[in-house]
Amino acid sequence: MLTIQEAEYELEKGVELNFGPWKMHSISVATNAQLIADRVNGMDSDKAYILGLLHDIGRRAGNKGILHIFDGYDYMMSINQPEIARICLTHSFPINNSDIYFGKYDCTAEQKNFLDQYIEETTYEDYDKLIQLCDAISLPNGACIMEKRLVDVALRHGLPEFTLVKWKAFMELKKYFDGKCGCNIYSLLPNVMENSYDSLI
Repeated sequence: MLTIQEAEYELEKGVELNFGPWKMHSISVATNAQLIADRVNGMDSDKAYILGLLHDIGRRAGNKGILHIFDGYDYMMSINQPEIARICLTHSFPINNSDIYFGKYDCTAEQKNFLDQYIEETTYEDYDKLIQLCDAISLPNGACIMEKRLVDVALRHGLPEFTLVKWKAFMELKKYFDGKCGCNIYSLLPNVMENSYDSLI
């Protein structure tokens, strides 16, 4: 796997290609994943940081919908980083169903078929689950309570019919890591309440 320095370099290269708030969101996900993983027996906090930092690396290819996960997967595979490539695909799906993406399905039918099979057949490991969780609690300015982040996404993408199923899956992830950490994960993350009180619009 890439080192932290190499991962940070990849993020900076990506932002040079497509500047946007995804940079700070990625850093937020990485920081929160590292802090949580540090409390979980058997997890590598540096690995969690790297996976969080590059989960959205497909954004380097432009402002796209679901296509960004394929761009990230393809790029990471091209530089021989299959673990990061996997996270690029799994981070948006807290349940094994590729039809629950908030946003535009701008991929080809062939890509969607590949994703359907990949997500359905993948057994999620704790790193998949951790990045899914941190993606759901990380604004560009840091961690917030999950409900605020979910509303933030809903304001941008609407409320498709699968919304409640996906929200419940995210909440189950928080409960899972609360148990793994032996505490409420929010207590591990800086400025959660301050970020949660900020207005969304």
